[in-house]
Amino acid sequence: MKYLSRICVAGFSLLMASCSLTTMAMRSSNPDFIGKQIPGVLEKNERKLEKSPDDQALILETGSLYVMYANAFVQGPAEMLPSYEFDRKEAEKSRALTYYLRGVEILNAGLERKHPGFAEAYDSGDVEKMRAVMARAVKEDTAHLYWSTAGSMCAYSLNPMDFDLGMKIKAFEVMIDRAYELDPDFNRGAIDDFYILFYASLPEGLVGDKSMIDEHFRRAVQKSGGLLAGPYVSYAQTVAKPNQDYDGFKLNLEKALAIDLNKDRDNRLVNVINQRKAWHLLDNIEDYFIGYGDDDEEWFDDEWLGDEEDEEIEFE
Repeated sequence: MKYLSRICVAGFSLLMASCSLTTMAMRSSNPDFIGKQIPGVLEKNERKLEKSPDDQALILETGSLYVMYANAFVQGPAEMLPSYEFDRKEAEKSRALTYYLRGVEILNAGLERKHPGFAEAYDSGDVEKMRAVMARAVKEDTAHLYWSTAGSMCAYSLNPMDFDLGMKIKAFEVMIDRAYELDPDFNRGAIDDFYILFYASLPEGLVGDKSMIDEHFRRAVQKSGGLLAGPYVSYAQTVAKPNQDYDGFKLNLEKALAIDLNKDRDNRLVNVINQRKAWHLLDNIEDYFIGYGDDDEEWFDDEWLGDEEDEEIEFE
């Protein structure tokens, strides 16, 4: 079970594929401000879904926003809480789990409407049944598959005793593999970034070719033009850290921090979130590498907290 905790601790990069935030919100450098507004958007979307349950655009927007919010604004900050705030950390992780599961529920309902038989195949965890349904998927289904798989795996990482989800891991792999077949460049390498987390976080033999981790990392960096911090943070946390590769850990986090936030303003928010995580990891490096980092400088820097006041931002 120790592997599973890695998959979404490093999963801030899920935000890069968000289709639910306005351009202005994605250009913000204040995650705290944006995060406070998202629950209200979700509440409004839920009311809209009651009236328009077949609206696929609304289904995708709402489901993905639940998963993204849980990942970047609930679980992510909780994982950075100090150890003495254990009760608060566990409460926030429980809240994140609820959001993940609701997002997946909405996305899977949409997939069932588009591809009857999906729900039966998904619930059974039968790989062959899932492959048969996925053969009918088209490119426009990529985002639904990506977010459903991401949300499911994040939920399982928080509750590895959920045997129902555990039995579906191979089916999740079929879903994300099909998404990659349909659109390998989806959101500038978002699926490649997910593969880093997916393969590194599960035991050998449970999922596909783990030797592809380095290749997916290379592709994620290439497809993002090296302008997204997410792949570097993902690799540092899920590959370098468990392998006790101190140099690789430090190097990749430094690369994440070296990214100029002004070079890709449309992803400024996601880069701020990932760079926060990079600062946190470097500031606590002695906790991950015994005997290393004792003489390192303090990495934490208040300028990465995004404390400036944002003007009011409207969501679509």
